[in-house]
Amino acid sequence: MTQHNPKVALVTGATSGIGLAVTRLLAEQGHRVFLCARTEDGVTRTVKELLDDGLEVDGAPCDVRSADDVKRFVRQAVERFGTIDVLVNNAGRSGGGVTADITDELWHDVIDTNLNSVFLMTREVLTAGGMRDKDRGRIINVASTAGKQGVVLGAPYSASKHGVVGLTKALGNELAPTGITVNAVCPGYVETPMAQRVRQGYAAAYETSEDAILQKFQAKIPLGRYSTPEEVAGLVGYLASDTAASITSQALNVCGGLGNF
Repeated sequence: MTQHNPKVALVTGATSGIGLAVTRLLAEQGHRVFLCARTEDGVTRTVKELLDDGLEVDGAPCDVRSADDVKRFVRQAVERFGTIDVLVNNAGRSGGGVTADITDELWHDVIDTNLNSVFLMTREVLTAGGMRDKDRGRIINVASTAGKQGVVLGAPYSASKHGVVGLTKALGNELAPTGITVNAVCPGYVETPMAQRVRQGYAAAYETSEDAILQKFQAKIPLGRYSTPEEVAGLVGYLASDTAASITSQALNVCGGLGNF
């Protein structure tokens, strides 16, 4: 499905896992995708890989915690491809531990990376990115099933993702009259580099093996397996499409039945 007037999509945290799968799918659907990650090396490598596959992408490094970085990144995207039609706020980090032992630094960094970044990037795309001036737009926030239920030893992460879901619903209702939709995609367990780091953390906390943690997690999932980044990207791709025009202010799970709410 190549579009005659290619729409411009912005994807954050796009060099691995869900972000990379989303970037690839949106580009295959005919979007011109401008992507970011924290390191220039990661961006350069990912852009080259996708260009080699014949996809129209470019990107720049951006620390999504920094308002100045976010401003610069959106400006670069508009200069390169034009005003923004689709924003996918995917950048995020894991983080937790025994709550009484969590440092200020960890708490603030998880909130800054997972929640404040979504506000900063969204505000910039609506204004400098030109989305507010269109009669159609798509804002898709990658939250988590942890944004709907509490996760043991994951208080900062769960709090940040609950915040993303709340922001999504409030902004979706606010922008509904404009034709801009705002939705959250809530992955459960997805096999990504971040998932591996999470399992390492739990294995250390519970003094067991990563394999034992994996089996424990899989046992909780009705489908009995982790979701794939491509399965999550599939929902993002649908929400970005014209067909999804009446879906807004929703938080939709991709989790193998882990969360049924």
